[in-house]
Amino acid sequence: MNSLIHPTYFPNVAHFVAMIKASDIVFEVCDNYQKQTYRNRTSIYGANGKLDLNIPVVYSQKNRQLYKDIKIFNSENWQTQHLKSLESAYRTSPFFEFYIDDLMPLFTSEVDNLMNHNIKCLEVVFECLQLPFNYTVTKTFELEPKLVMDARLLANSRKEIPQKFKPYAQVFDDKHGYLDNISILDLLFNEGPNTELYLISQTLNL
Repeated sequence: MNSLIHPTYFPNVAHFVAMIKASDIVFEVCDNYQKQTYRNRTSIYGANGKLDLNIPVVYSQKNRQLYKDIKIFNSENWQTQHLKSLESAYRTSPFFEFYIDDLMPLFTSEVDNLMNHNIKCLEVVFECLQLPFNYTVTKTFELEPKLVMDARLLANSRKEIPQKFKPYAQVFDDKHGYLDNISILDLLFNEGPNTELYLISQTLNL
């Protein structure tokens, strides 16, 4: 079945399970932007536990804006900060050196539009997994879409649906235990080529 999903910033494992198992990926591009969601945030496993990486955006609550029109606020040098956080968190992981060169342009090239950048991040991760990245986009917003698995709720961090995925080895799990359903980068750096098989074997709770 097709999966209708928001393109978010280095999505969590649940997002990728939904995409990997979909016959076709449909990105929601006609919705209003909402703050405090995974549209501009990803969670990684740092030395002190769960660490959120946020992309600063230009947004006004007075006027509703479509997600596809949201611009990134680049004065904060967030790309350098995110890259340093990833290096600190994962430089000792088994596959960091294997993938970081492919990911590096996402942190060194100029970016402007949030949705376009998120889709580019997804494209690069699919390339790392050597998987085709084919998708369509919505033409109108439907509150209750038909004939698709509606996975848009996965972008909502405030009402996050609990997931129970199989634990895998993480860099700091001896200090803080296993952290479930964080960024796909955590899974990629720790599991490498096994990431695809891991995702296929998981059951998604929607």
